[in-house]
Amino acid sequence: MSDSTTMTSPLHDRHVVLGAKMADFSGWSMPIEYPGGGVVAEHTAVRERVGLFDVSHLGNASVRGPGAKDFLNTCLANDLDRIEPGKAQYTLCCDEDGGVVDDLIAYLRSEDDVFLIPNAANTAEVVRRLQLEAPAGVEVSDEHREHAILALQGPAVDEVMTALGLPTGHGYMSFVDTTWEGVPVTVCRTGYTGERGYELVCAAADAGALWDALVAAMEPYAGIPCGLGARDTLRTEMGYALHGNELSREITPVMGRTAWAVGWDKPAFWGKEALTRQREAKECRLSRGLLVTGRGIPRAGCTVLDQDGTEVGVVTSGTFGPTLRRGVALALLDRTIAEGTPLVVDVRGRRVEVEMSRPPFVTGGAAG
Repeated sequence: MSDSTTMTSPLHDRHVVLGAKMADFSGWSMPIEYPGGGVVAEHTAVRERVGLFDVSHLGNASVRGPGAKDFLNTCLANDLDRIEPGKAQYTLCCDEDGGVVDDLIAYLRSEDDVFLIPNAANTAEVVRRLQLEAPAGVEVSDEHREHAILALQGPAVDEVMTALGLPTGHGYMSFVDTTWEGVPVTVCRTGYTGERGYELVCAAADAGALWDALVAAMEPYAGIPCGLGARDTLRTEMGYALHGNELSREITPVMGRTAWAVGWDKPAFWGKEALTRQREAKECRLSRGLLVTGRGIPRAGCTVLDQDGTEVGVVTSGTFGPTLRRGVALALLDRTIAEGTPLVVDVRGRRVEVEMSRPPFVTGGAAG
């Protein structure tokens, strides 16, 4: 049972009935894994068939009013002018010193209506910062508890969606506002697993019926509910950044290798001057991939050493990669380290042999 200070998903009771192992994620009680194989089985289902995640702990916020898009474009790092209504964009909310307050997805409905999905722990802070800067007529609202978000991921997603009459076929990072059984649902071709997938946003009160229908529709394809443990192994195999690991107030987009999500040519955004200086200096460590060549699993916080025993970096994320059946990791490394360089990770005094390898470590079908 969760205590009175822990928030729960609208689907919490369903996870409990399924026997899910629950854990705290940024103040939310969420499923790590379900009985019947756990993380590895759930990871494999997504890579090979289809899996369903409850990610309702993620935040929700709206920015509405005349010039809402243009206002956001002076704050968030990516350039909303690169997309058109009906498209979503990965972007960053940075400090003035370039540190990352959060990474998030912006759904551009119109010039005057943008929907944001920040991370759970950072929603209130992102909203606070935007509210402080919002011009008259632009309203920034925290809608964290009003919505549920379900992520359907894997090669068989289109078949499952079609079985429920939900739209498919729109391009990667495109979304459709539709209805299912009379219920409003926003369907976006996004995900965090590397596989083809959709994220479905609906009102919290409607989440149970939609979850049940998706679980039933997955059964012919051997699809299963998946916990956040598998979500983490899937994203690490793809080399996707996680806020608090590869991005933070101390780890900038330049360091975290997410500079592609920065609109460098924009006149202004939060942190532009500091990030431009760091980008031009070419001195900071960079996020890189590590593939285990020996035995062992690197973990976040472990020191990375070269063959002479000199420290050259630190692991930011590390796990067993079920697809490769070996350890994989992301690490901040000295920029002089070349791809293929043999290194070692100090895991509690034991040296685990690795080599620098460019992510993704597996080939996903996300953009297909």
